[in-house]
Amino acid sequence: MANVSSDPPRPSRFRATLRGLAVDSTPLRASRDFRRIWAGLLISEFGSEFTLVATFVQVRRLTGSPAAVGVIGLFGLTALVVGSIAGGAILDRYDRRKLLIAAQLGFMVSSGVLLAGAIAGHPPLWLIYLAVALSAGVSAIDSPTRSAMTPRLVGNELLPSALALNQVIWNFTGLIGPALAGVVIWRFGRFGPAWAYGIDLVTYVAILVVAVGIKPMPPERAEGATVGWAAVKEGFAYLKGRRVLQSTFIIDVVAMVFGMPRALFTFLALTQFHGSDAVVGLLFSAPAVGALGAALTSGWVGRVRHQGRAVIWAVVLWGVGITAFGLVGDRLWLALLFLAFAGGADVISAVFRSTILQLSVPDSLRGRISGIHILVVSGGPRLGDLEAGLVAQAFTPTVSVVSGGLLCIAGAGLVAWLVPEFRRYRAGDAT
Repeated sequence: MANVSSDPPRPSRFRATLRGLAVDSTPLRASRDFRRIWAGLLISEFGSEFTLVATFVQVRRLTGSPAAVGVIGLFGLTALVVGSIAGGAILDRYDRRKLLIAAQLGFMVSSGVLLAGAIAGHPPLWLIYLAVALSAGVSAIDSPTRSAMTPRLVGNELLPSALALNQVIWNFTGLIGPALAGVVIWRFGRFGPAWAYGIDLVTYVAILVVAVGIKPMPPERAEGATVGWAAVKEGFAYLKGRRVLQSTFIIDVVAMVFGMPRALFTFLALTQFHGSDAVVGLLFSAPAVGALGAALTSGWVGRVRHQGRAVIWAVVLWGVGITAFGLVGDRLWLALLFLAFAGGADVISAVFRSTILQLSVPDSLRGRISGIHILVVSGGPRLGDLEAGLVAQAFTPTVSVVSGGLLCIAGAGLVAWLVPEFRRYRAGDAT
């Protein structure tokens, strides 16, 4: 009698392997409101990428100064800090659905100001900086509100998968949006920024409609919960002594301040790669290529136990990718490849940092701690814009990029050495 193998056929094994790698879409099926917010966010984030590229290009056209472009980050960071402090007083106090609606209206005002200035022809720099600041301040309400809603929409078990699905949004829109924005801005010449801002304004309607249609979500507040400024202080006080949670913030600041050269893309496209504003869009999109690929193959993240170690290695690889990007000379294809590599590492870091935060913070504090997290995640790149612009102004864009990547690698190693509990952190451990 012939031996019959108990092993499954090879095609079945292959399909099972693919299913294990593919992003888990269960949260989209399990929660109607999460599915709606996810779809609305996909559309609105696409428009946001147009504004990101347009502001950098517009300021470069008006000034020709890397430092002036970097100052965009300073205004954004200042507004984020103010918005995070103000938001801390309300994020865990009011219905999160209402906060989401109010945030979209704020974004639309910001885009409207930029659009009006671009149509006028040569807007003053302060108007662009002011609109960027308004958008950044509003994001200090919008992003932590959505982050605080997610665990209650999908449950703790599906949270890593939901966060990975959100990364698909950031990186799909980060891939397509800037590339198209660069083409639009280049194609329409002096009116290019106006088209970009107009597209952004229209896309906010999607998430606004979604926010109006979901169920109310008042925060779960304990008896005698603090409000106002006391609530803000309580949020920051929660972090005291929680070195693992603190380290997720610190290592991201290191990566984004030193290793985020996006303020230089509009200059590198013209001077190093000898291209047009369409190349600017490609440079902005490249990190999202790798990040989207990593997000779409993130089915394995739920099986990783050493989450702290995963974050450290991901940040080191981000720094390696940025350093290599700075050393490629005028070979655009190689520059895009290394930016994509860096983006893939970044998305893995983001998934595990968010998972550590969301599963270790009680719902009564989740909005405020998410606000601090968003301040770090969004403020780091803005501070990085300023750092990159100033170093490039003092030396060269290449020196700015390479030194930043090397400092990122060194910073990740320093965090791993100084905070061994972060290096040893496993899923389920106390933070």
